[in-house]
Amino acid sequence: MAAIKYTEAQLRELARLMRAEAEGDGQLGMLLVGNVGVNRVLGDCLDFEDIRSLPDMIYQSPGGFEAVQRSYFYQRAREKDIRLARRAARGETFSPGQFSLWFFRPEGDCPPEWFGQPLAGRYKSHCFYNPFPGECPNIL
Repeated sequence: MAAIKYTEAQLRELARLMRAEAEGDGQLGMLLVGNVGVNRVLGDCLDFEDIRSLPDMIYQSPGGFEAVQRSYFYQRAREKDIRLARRAARGETFSPGQFSLWFFRPEGDCPPEWFGQPLAGRYKSHCFYNPFPGECPNIL
């Protein structure tokens, strides 16, 4: 059973997003981006109160993903990326992204907070940030 509802077309969009945001961090890095995306759909909190679907999350503006502004995002989804996206959409989670709503790629070390949210951890080039406990009960 899926953690969120999606169509196959939406799943391909998620796959493209995961690839565009974290292909350099390998499969786990891409799954972590998928975790953040699914959490934004489930969360109904903070910056993501009106996010109800994968397209809402992927194309959120402002506050969305930079990848949708780059041509790499618009390349066809590969089967291996779609399989990873399906795992994320079904609710498979990984640390440090299992409760995260944000991530970014810093020049150096991960700051202990990002926009006032606490660091959950780092995976390769990306730092992941969770909401504070109680702020987003749908994901924590």
